[in-house]
Amino acid sequence: MNAPPHESRTDDSTESAEGAAPKCSAEETNRQKAVGSTLSWVIALFGTSVGAGILFLPLNAGAFGFWPLVFATVFIFPLVYFSHRTYARIVSGAPPEQHGKDVLELVRYYLGRNSGLFIAIMYWLAIVPTVLIYGISITNVVDSFIVNQLGGPSINRWILSIACVGVMTGLFAIGRRPMLWLAQMLVYPLIVALAATSIYLIPKWDFESFRNVEYDGGLLGILKGIVLILPVLVFSFSHMAALSQFSVDVQPANGKKTEKFVSRVELYTAAILVVFTMFFVWSCVLALGADGMNEAIDQNIPVLSYFANSTGTPFIGYMAPLITVCAIISSYFGHMLGSEEGTEYLLRIAVPRLANKLSRRALLNIIYVIVFIATTLVAVFNPSIMDMISVVGGIFVAFLVYLLPVYMFKKVNDYSRFKNDIWNYFVFGMGLVIMAVTVWNLI
Repeated sequence: MNAPPHESRTDDSTESAEGAAPKCSAEETNRQKAVGSTLSWVIALFGTSVGAGILFLPLNAGAFGFWPLVFATVFIFPLVYFSHRTYARIVSGAPPEQHGKDVLELVRYYLGRNSGLFIAIMYWLAIVPTVLIYGISITNVVDSFIVNQLGGPSINRWILSIACVGVMTGLFAIGRRPMLWLAQMLVYPLIVALAATSIYLIPKWDFESFRNVEYDGGLLGILKGIVLILPVLVFSFSHMAALSQFSVDVQPANGKKTEKFVSRVELYTAAILVVFTMFFVWSCVLALGADGMNEAIDQNIPVLSYFANSTGTPFIGYMAPLITVCAIISSYFGHMLGSEEGTEYLLRIAVPRLANKLSRRALLNIIYVIVFIATTLVAVFNPSIMDMISVVGGIFVAFLVYLLPVYMFKKVNDYSRFKNDIWNYFVFGMGLVIMAVTVWNLI
């Protein structure tokens, strides 16, 4: 889900390659101040993250067995809250004279041109592949629904991918305010449906078979599962794509209190995410069983689509695809916000003359076309979603959310008030573990 509209940059902006943010007019500033209550931002961040948790976390986390999932349930709140609060502080904790700059602009300003370019590329690699994942997912979900629930023929994948990705990208491109309205209309019923489905699956729970999953190596196998589940958690609860623009948007209204406001919103967001998503994960895993999880993974479809196809229950058959599509669209919007931010920044660095000749609207339209083409092609070829999740969450997101902020707090004087926060050590240490586990697992 996207965040409340960020309109401090006009279409005629000619922001330099150095990333200097143009000044806002008084009218724009007043408009910004009127946007974004605590609740609307909590819903915005929740919508950005919840898609991945609904679609992929039950299959990934459940595959490691009972005890790793217990560990994940207990451990996930501090992992999500403190990491995202730390990352948001790059923008929300910046001094007043730097207000209006997003995370990429601030990194470039404080760490220099070369470091800024490297971080921008890492940011792009963390966000854009997530958009590609949702492109694959929406195509597979719609195809599965047409074949299994409607009893129709399988549509040519080129046609279906172009239609699905084109509709989502088009809805995002029409404008922030109408897109925000649509995203909010999706997320509220999504929360209700998520809870309803979790409760509906309770009679199908089978604790005994799930608890009796055998681990290779006994205790060592359990520890291995606990470690391997970390990259999955990072991806499934990540909402970093919307945090930068969220922090920028609330600066005019909150001024020096921006960091406290952002941290409070992040606290509520993390709590709601953990309660709703982990309840849903446990309900799905206990109802699915090991065989069901493996079959869903082989079909490269989300867990709810598998339930819709396998249960034969009308409620699940039609509710599950609806929930899945709402979750995909809401998260697609949120990650398109980050893709727009990262791609625009890289274009202004790579081809500054061309980028500055174009109006911002024209530049954004070019970005939308690039994302549409890339996402459609990937959706057509349908690579493994699980493999993409491990790399994106365990390397790029972990580096940006867990390592980069702590490094900046230690190095940059303007962030000195954050450098001695004891939770920085927890966040940085977990980032190192997650990246090491991911690389080790790939090798």
